[in-house]
Amino acid sequence: MNANAKNIKIAIILVTSLFFLWGVSYGLVDVMNKNFQNHLHITQHESGFLQLAYFGAYFIIALPAGYIASRFSYKVGIMFGLALYAIGCLLIIPATNSASFALFLFAFFVLACGIGSLETSANPYMTKLGDEKNASFRINAAQSFNGLGQFLGPIVGGVLFLSITKQDEGASAEQIEAALLANMGNVQLVYVGIASIVILIFIAFWLNKFPEGSAVSKDYEQKDDSKPIGVFKHRHFNLGLLAQFLYIANQVTAGAFFINYVSEHNQNLRDEQGAYFFSIALVAFMLGRILTTPLMKKIKGESILGLYSLINVFICIALYLSSGFISIVLLIALFFFMSISFPTIFAVATKNLPFNQVKLGGSLLVMSIVGGAIMPIIVGLINDRFGTGLGFLSLAPLFLYVAWYGFFGSKIRA
Repeated sequence: MNANAKNIKIAIILVTSLFFLWGVSYGLVDVMNKNFQNHLHITQHESGFLQLAYFGAYFIIALPAGYIASRFSYKVGIMFGLALYAIGCLLIIPATNSASFALFLFAFFVLACGIGSLETSANPYMTKLGDEKNASFRINAAQSFNGLGQFLGPIVGGVLFLSITKQDEGASAEQIEAALLANMGNVQLVYVGIASIVILIFIAFWLNKFPEGSAVSKDYEQKDDSKPIGVFKHRHFNLGLLAQFLYIANQVTAGAFFINYVSEHNQNLRDEQGAYFFSIALVAFMLGRILTTPLMKKIKGESILGLYSLINVFICIALYLSSGFISIVLLIALFFFMSISFPTIFAVATKNLPFNQVKLGGSLLVMSIVGGAIMPIIVGLINDRFGTGLGFLSLAPLFLYVAWYGFFGSKIRA
């Protein structure tokens, strides 16, 4: 193996580890929604502001992070993201000490700025670590590790956060205070641990060389004179930008209110049990990527995207009509069929873009993750007033657009 091939292999391994890292963070955030509702006395609508802080950060950081990657390199962009990620995790310390929801929102905002920076660099970089023909396959393979991280997050959160409650009838003030302190202590422990791992990954990136451009693939040897802003001239990119916005809005909302939905539709189900079912849903999410990714060698990713999103339209309708254990099965199925959406939209939307436009295109697609900041607040309000069934039904039209994009809007026109 020559030096360049070895560097590419190391790059793929380390960049894939990033997908796992932000998967863990995302899985924990959805558990934190219910945790804050339990321990800080906030409503579902108010807890949606956690998603606003978390995914709103993507919108704010994406262009600056894209500029850093363009001005310097993907490696520098990734290291910048890792630094912010670690700082955000450590800011959880003062937030837990004061049990302040406002400080938690700030800490998660900084943390998410780091993850947004990572996604801005890692997603397009992974699509370029080889030939463009297999870009969808490559990014979906890496995103499978993201699914693994998302699976582990709720398990950790369920055991350390939701198993400690303070809402038992007859509990004394001292017992309630002790439960709150124990809960906040566990939150602090988890995020300090994550910060330590992130710092180690930062050092690994710092010590290794990462190839870019023609050193990665012959597909990118030719330079072009196009301007980055020209990315908006590509119809399939513009439509993909909206598809990513709407898809992320649905994915984040489904995760944020998963535990609320299963608790509401299944009597006597504890929050901790709801978190375990959420973990199963994220296993289904991970398996969806693992099982579907090989199919992309034979079937176009955009066709699978269209089919899976159309199935989710019908699942959302069924979630509105169902209750009991079948509602949990349906909700888990929703995650299976969402699994390949983000990386596939990303790969399809950036397909055939001139090299000079790829980094701006990637930044804009990460900015579109702001959909996850907006939709949970809207659906949280619907849930508080009308129930979570109607909240999930409101996701159906958004899935319908993504299905249309997969089947028709993703076609590249000359």
